[in-house]
Amino acid sequence: MDVKKAIYYMVVSTVAFACMNVLLKYLTEYSTFELVFFRSLGTLFFTFSILIHRKIPILGTHKRLLVFRGVIGVTSMSLFFMAIHYMPVGSAVGLRYISPIFAAIFALFILNEKVKPVQWLFFLLSFMGVIALKGFDKNVSIIGLVFAIAAAATSGLVYIVIRKIGDKEHPVVIVNYFMCIAAVVGGILSIFNWKTPHGIDILLLLSLGVLGYFGQLFMTKAFQIGETNIIAPVKYIEVVFSIAAGIGFLGEKYAILSILGMVMIISGVLLNIWYKRTYP
Repeated sequence: MDVKKAIYYMVVSTVAFACMNVLLKYLTEYSTFELVFFRSLGTLFFTFSILIHRKIPILGTHKRLLVFRGVIGVTSMSLFFMAIHYMPVGSAVGLRYISPIFAAIFALFILNEKVKPVQWLFFLLSFMGVIALKGFDKNVSIIGLVFAIAAAATSGLVYIVIRKIGDKEHPVVIVNYFMCIAAVVGGILSIFNWKTPHGIDILLLLSLGVLGYFGQLFMTKAFQIGETNIIAPVKYIEVVFSIAAGIGFLGEKYAILSILGMVMIISGVLLNIWYKRTYP
């Protein structure tokens, strides 16, 4: 285990994702599905290259599960992109991080996993954070909140599907399915509200996929060489980077109490992760 290197990889990952989040907010003049299209297009360049170079079967073996993961994934992505249209980028990212709570609830019913009483207290803490965030941040609209929570819920379902797939498929195959479906869905649905990008916007739109790919790559590398208990919490500094970038580059403003709401959300999730690792 190389903890320092793993933390470095995770920090690089969170910076990449934070930059992608800020770009999404900056490019909100483009429709959600056009953003989904370009986000997937940039990543597909890397995934197809890896699959072809390493001679990994592109279609995989569990096609129904892979397609289902892709459909749920593009739904979650689209909802998150919509949420960014209606609230500060840091708030949207903070709300998205309640997805592990939804994953635990889905696992209770789908995988018959147990949720201990104390875990429900951690869940409650996170949801109180959601209420605080909405109640004290006038920049968070109801429709944005609904989109963000729906994005977190569908993201939680993605975790369950990936667990069902397990190690039966190569990780790049799973991501490639997701991005292919996202490209098709985003491409078709963006036709109705397409805005042709020009100049620097073309580069920025394609950068969404590049940043997303490297964010995923370095996050995977971090978990491969570091202990999950140490590395997982570092992932949550993405919220901090997103808030800082939103303030610095987009001129966003955050109320102190809305920051407290985000801290409550993340605290509830981290406490749940810690409890599950300590008392399995």
